Amino acid sequence: MDDFFLQYKTIIVFLHVISAVVWVGGMVAMRYAAHPSLLEIESPQKRLESVADALKRLFCIVAPFVIILLVTAILMIKGYHISGGEFVMFAYAKEGVWSLMFINLAFMIVRRNRAKKALESGDFVLAKNQLEIIGRFMVPVNIFLGAIAIFLGTFLSHLF
Repeated sequence: MDDFFLQYKTIIVFLHVISAVVWVGGMVAMRYAAHPSLLEIESPQKRLESVADALKRLFCIVAPFVIILLVTAILMIKGYHISGGEFVMFAYAKEGVWSLMFINLAFMIVRRNRAKKALESGDFVLAKNQLEIIGRFMVPVNIFLGAIAIFLGTFLSHLF
C-alpha cells in the first residue's frame, strides 16, 4: 500500500481535491447561479420540472466524484498513516463531515425522485414541497459542511 500511495500520491491528492471542488462547487453553482434563474420561469409546472431536471443533472455529475472522494480519502488516510497518528481525530472529523454530506445528498436524491413522480402524477404541491427543502435547506447545509471539510483537509495537508 505504501509503495502504491507514494507512486501515485500526486494523482490521488489531485483526484481528492478536484472531487471536493466539483461536489461543493456544483452545489454553489446550482444554489446561487442556476436556482435563482430557474425561479424566474413563470409557469409553476415548467419551473418545477426544470428544477427537478437540473438537480438530476447535478446529482449525475457529482455521484462519481463522491465515490472518488471516498476512495482517495481512504488511500490518503492509509498512505499518510493518519489512522495511527496524533492527528487521527482531524482526519476522522473530515471524513465524518463528508459522510454527513453523503447522507444529505442521498436524501436530496430521494426527495428529487419523489418530486419527479409527483410531477408526473400532477401533484404540484407535493413536488414543490419536496424540491423547496432541497434548495432552501439541504444544499446550503452541504455547502457549509463542504467548506468545513475543505478547511480540515487544508489543515491536514500542512501536516504532511
